[in-house]
Amino acid sequence: MNIKNIAKEVFEIESKAILELSNHLDFNFEEAVNTILNGKGKLIISGMGKSGIIGKKISATMASTGTPSFFIHPAEAYHGDLGMIEQEDIVLLISNSGETDEVLKLIPFLKAHNNTIIAMSRNPNSTLAKNSTYHLNITVEKEACPLQLAPTSSTTATLVMGDALAIALMKQRGFQDRDFAQFHPGGSLGRRLLTGVEDVMQRENLPLVSLDSSIKEVIKVISMARLGLVIVVEKGEVLGVVTDGDIRRAMEESEELFFTLLASNLMTKNPKTIDIKAKLTTAQELMTQSKVNSLLVLKEDKLVGVVQIYDLGL
Repeated sequence: MNIKNIAKEVFEIESKAILELSNHLDFNFEEAVNTILNGKGKLIISGMGKSGIIGKKISATMASTGTPSFFIHPAEAYHGDLGMIEQEDIVLLISNSGETDEVLKLIPFLKAHNNTIIAMSRNPNSTLAKNSTYHLNITVEKEACPLQLAPTSSTTATLVMGDALAIALMKQRGFQDRDFAQFHPGGSLGRRLLTGVEDVMQRENLPLVSLDSSIKEVIKVISMARLGLVIVVEKGEVLGVVTDGDIRRAMEESEELFFTLLASNLMTKNPKTIDIKAKLTTAQELMTQSKVNSLLVLKEDKLVGVVQIYDLGL
């Protein structure tokens, strides 16, 4: 069989399984979301084998999108880690069959401590489903595995149901990109949202020239500063900028008079500026809208630096 066709068949089987999940949604999903949303504790997730692996991912997604959560291995929980679960915590137990022994062993403890139990399984009549507060049905018609043995469609369905929970909670909480960045300060999004212009701007040895600076002086200063521009100032006031692009265009358009040109002949007036307290996201938006690669940084209307697109970590 053609290898590409095998892959396409897997895609078709698993995508069909995902689409059919919507037919299994009922009040249990809404109640589960509201319970987690209004809960005072954490969302603890547990599962064995492949279900456990998916559970870890669901827990990580929850934790990064505003729902305090962590994964606990059911066997380790039964041998001492149950002490990590507090009475106000909500527990999501995942078992495709609903009959996984290690998972079922947690139920007496959870019931004794009045923990809300949310179950994920393919069988609404399973032992797990019958002993849960809310049951999320993750039934699939068939696995992508030709032997119907390796969890494939079923683990995909479990993951998607977990994503649906996480996204529903995000939207109900009004969770925004700035909230996301607080949990991901090391990522590029976190850096742009939480880092200020003043943290990355060039502030030393700014490339300054005057209105009557010669073209030779302008080129010399651009080359030394390595910012691709010079800033034209007069009595401390910014009047314009000259970029290396401006110089190239002047060479093409004014070849014979090129070396007689001054900074005042080349500069772009009213250059784009940004306040020193602005975030990198604001700088990115302004650069994109204005189609420029550099912004002059001002503090109380005084030039204090230059920030460039290369500083934004895009």
